[in-house]
Amino acid sequence: MTIPAKYENGVFRPLRDVPIKEGTVVEVYVPVETPSAGPRSIGDSPLAGMWKDREDMADSVEYINRLRRELHG
Repeated sequence: MTIPAKYENGVFRPLRDVPIKEGTVVEVYVPVETPSAGPRSIGDSPLAGMWKDREDMADSVEYINRLRRELHG
């Protein structure tokens, strides 16, 4: 069973009713928070550069403009 709780003043307080008997000994698992490494570069994305070898997309802005012209005439 997972029970959401808030830690305040050295006590875990459940955020909803708990269906267990008063005095029941429980085990609390608290996930370790890892600090963020900061903002990642878009270049770290596995999708970065996936079309780098496409000759028809040498200039991405021109490629999109050409698609729009073809679509709208």
